[in-house]
Amino acid sequence: MPARIQPTARQRRLGAELRKLRESAGLSSGEAAGLLGVKQAQMSQFEAGNAGINEERVRRLAAHYTCSDTELIACLADMARDTTRGWWEAFRGVLPPAFLDLAELEHHAHFMHVIGTAQVPGLLQTADYARAVFAFWRPELPDSELTPRVEHRLRRAAVLERERPAPYIAVLHESVLQTRVADRGVSRTQLREILRKSEMPNVTVRVVPFDVDGFAGAGTTLFYAGGPVAALDTVQRDAPYGSSFIDAEAQLLSMRTLFRKVEEMALAPGPSQDLIHRLLKEL
Repeated sequence: MPARIQPTARQRRLGAELRKLRESAGLSSGEAAGLLGVKQAQMSQFEAGNAGINEERVRRLAAHYTCSDTELIACLADMARDTTRGWWEAFRGVLPPAFLDLAELEHHAHFMHVIGTAQVPGLLQTADYARAVFAFWRPELPDSELTPRVEHRLRRAAVLERERPAPYIAVLHESVLQTRVADRGVSRTQLREILRKSEMPNVTVRVVPFDVDGFAGAGTTLFYAGGPVAALDTVQRDAPYGSSFIDAEAQLLSMRTLFRKVEEMALAPGPSQDLIHRLLKEL
């Protein structure tokens, strides 16, 4: 099987977890390759996500590595078995790979925690809000490239309304709600959309108001996607020139702590909705 030209973040994650298990067992990649009867180069391809590995091989490796975490092994086997090509694949070659990786991450998430202190999180954005954001960051983008970005962002939001959706908690600073990325009309529509989604049984929106004391996290942005087990959680963070995916255990713990601290400073869902209603009336 030829090497993948561009493995997805999920494929790379499976390989990285297999590498972690091997290293914990104190084995070299050559020794692991021998256990499967493959060449060391192929083992390296498995661990880099550049080549697919089947469920049976995942379980064999876990047994050789004497991994006793049966839940983790089952989840890794599921990742190896899942070859689903989601809706986001229609955008491959049209949008940067990170866009597709994020949609795939959201699709598989068991829960989602978001902190927004600069912009409304993507899954809550309206089309006009998203278009204004993309056009500001990349003003040279022609409409033929801007439109697919907006379409992709709106299609991502369907994950909140599918059958058996994952719980989603968004903690927003009041400044996000008051910033006009376009005009008053766009802001009004955006606030109404946040209110609409906050009424969904799986969606919780909480707001950190301007007048709360001790909030030093004004520059904090975070998207935390829960995996089927905690070891497979992932954090995605945006930057002006791309996004990064974080899965190191110590960093995940730090991000969980960060989310807890910010959430503790936010209003409860009901008062948060009241604040949004007030801001809507003032526009």
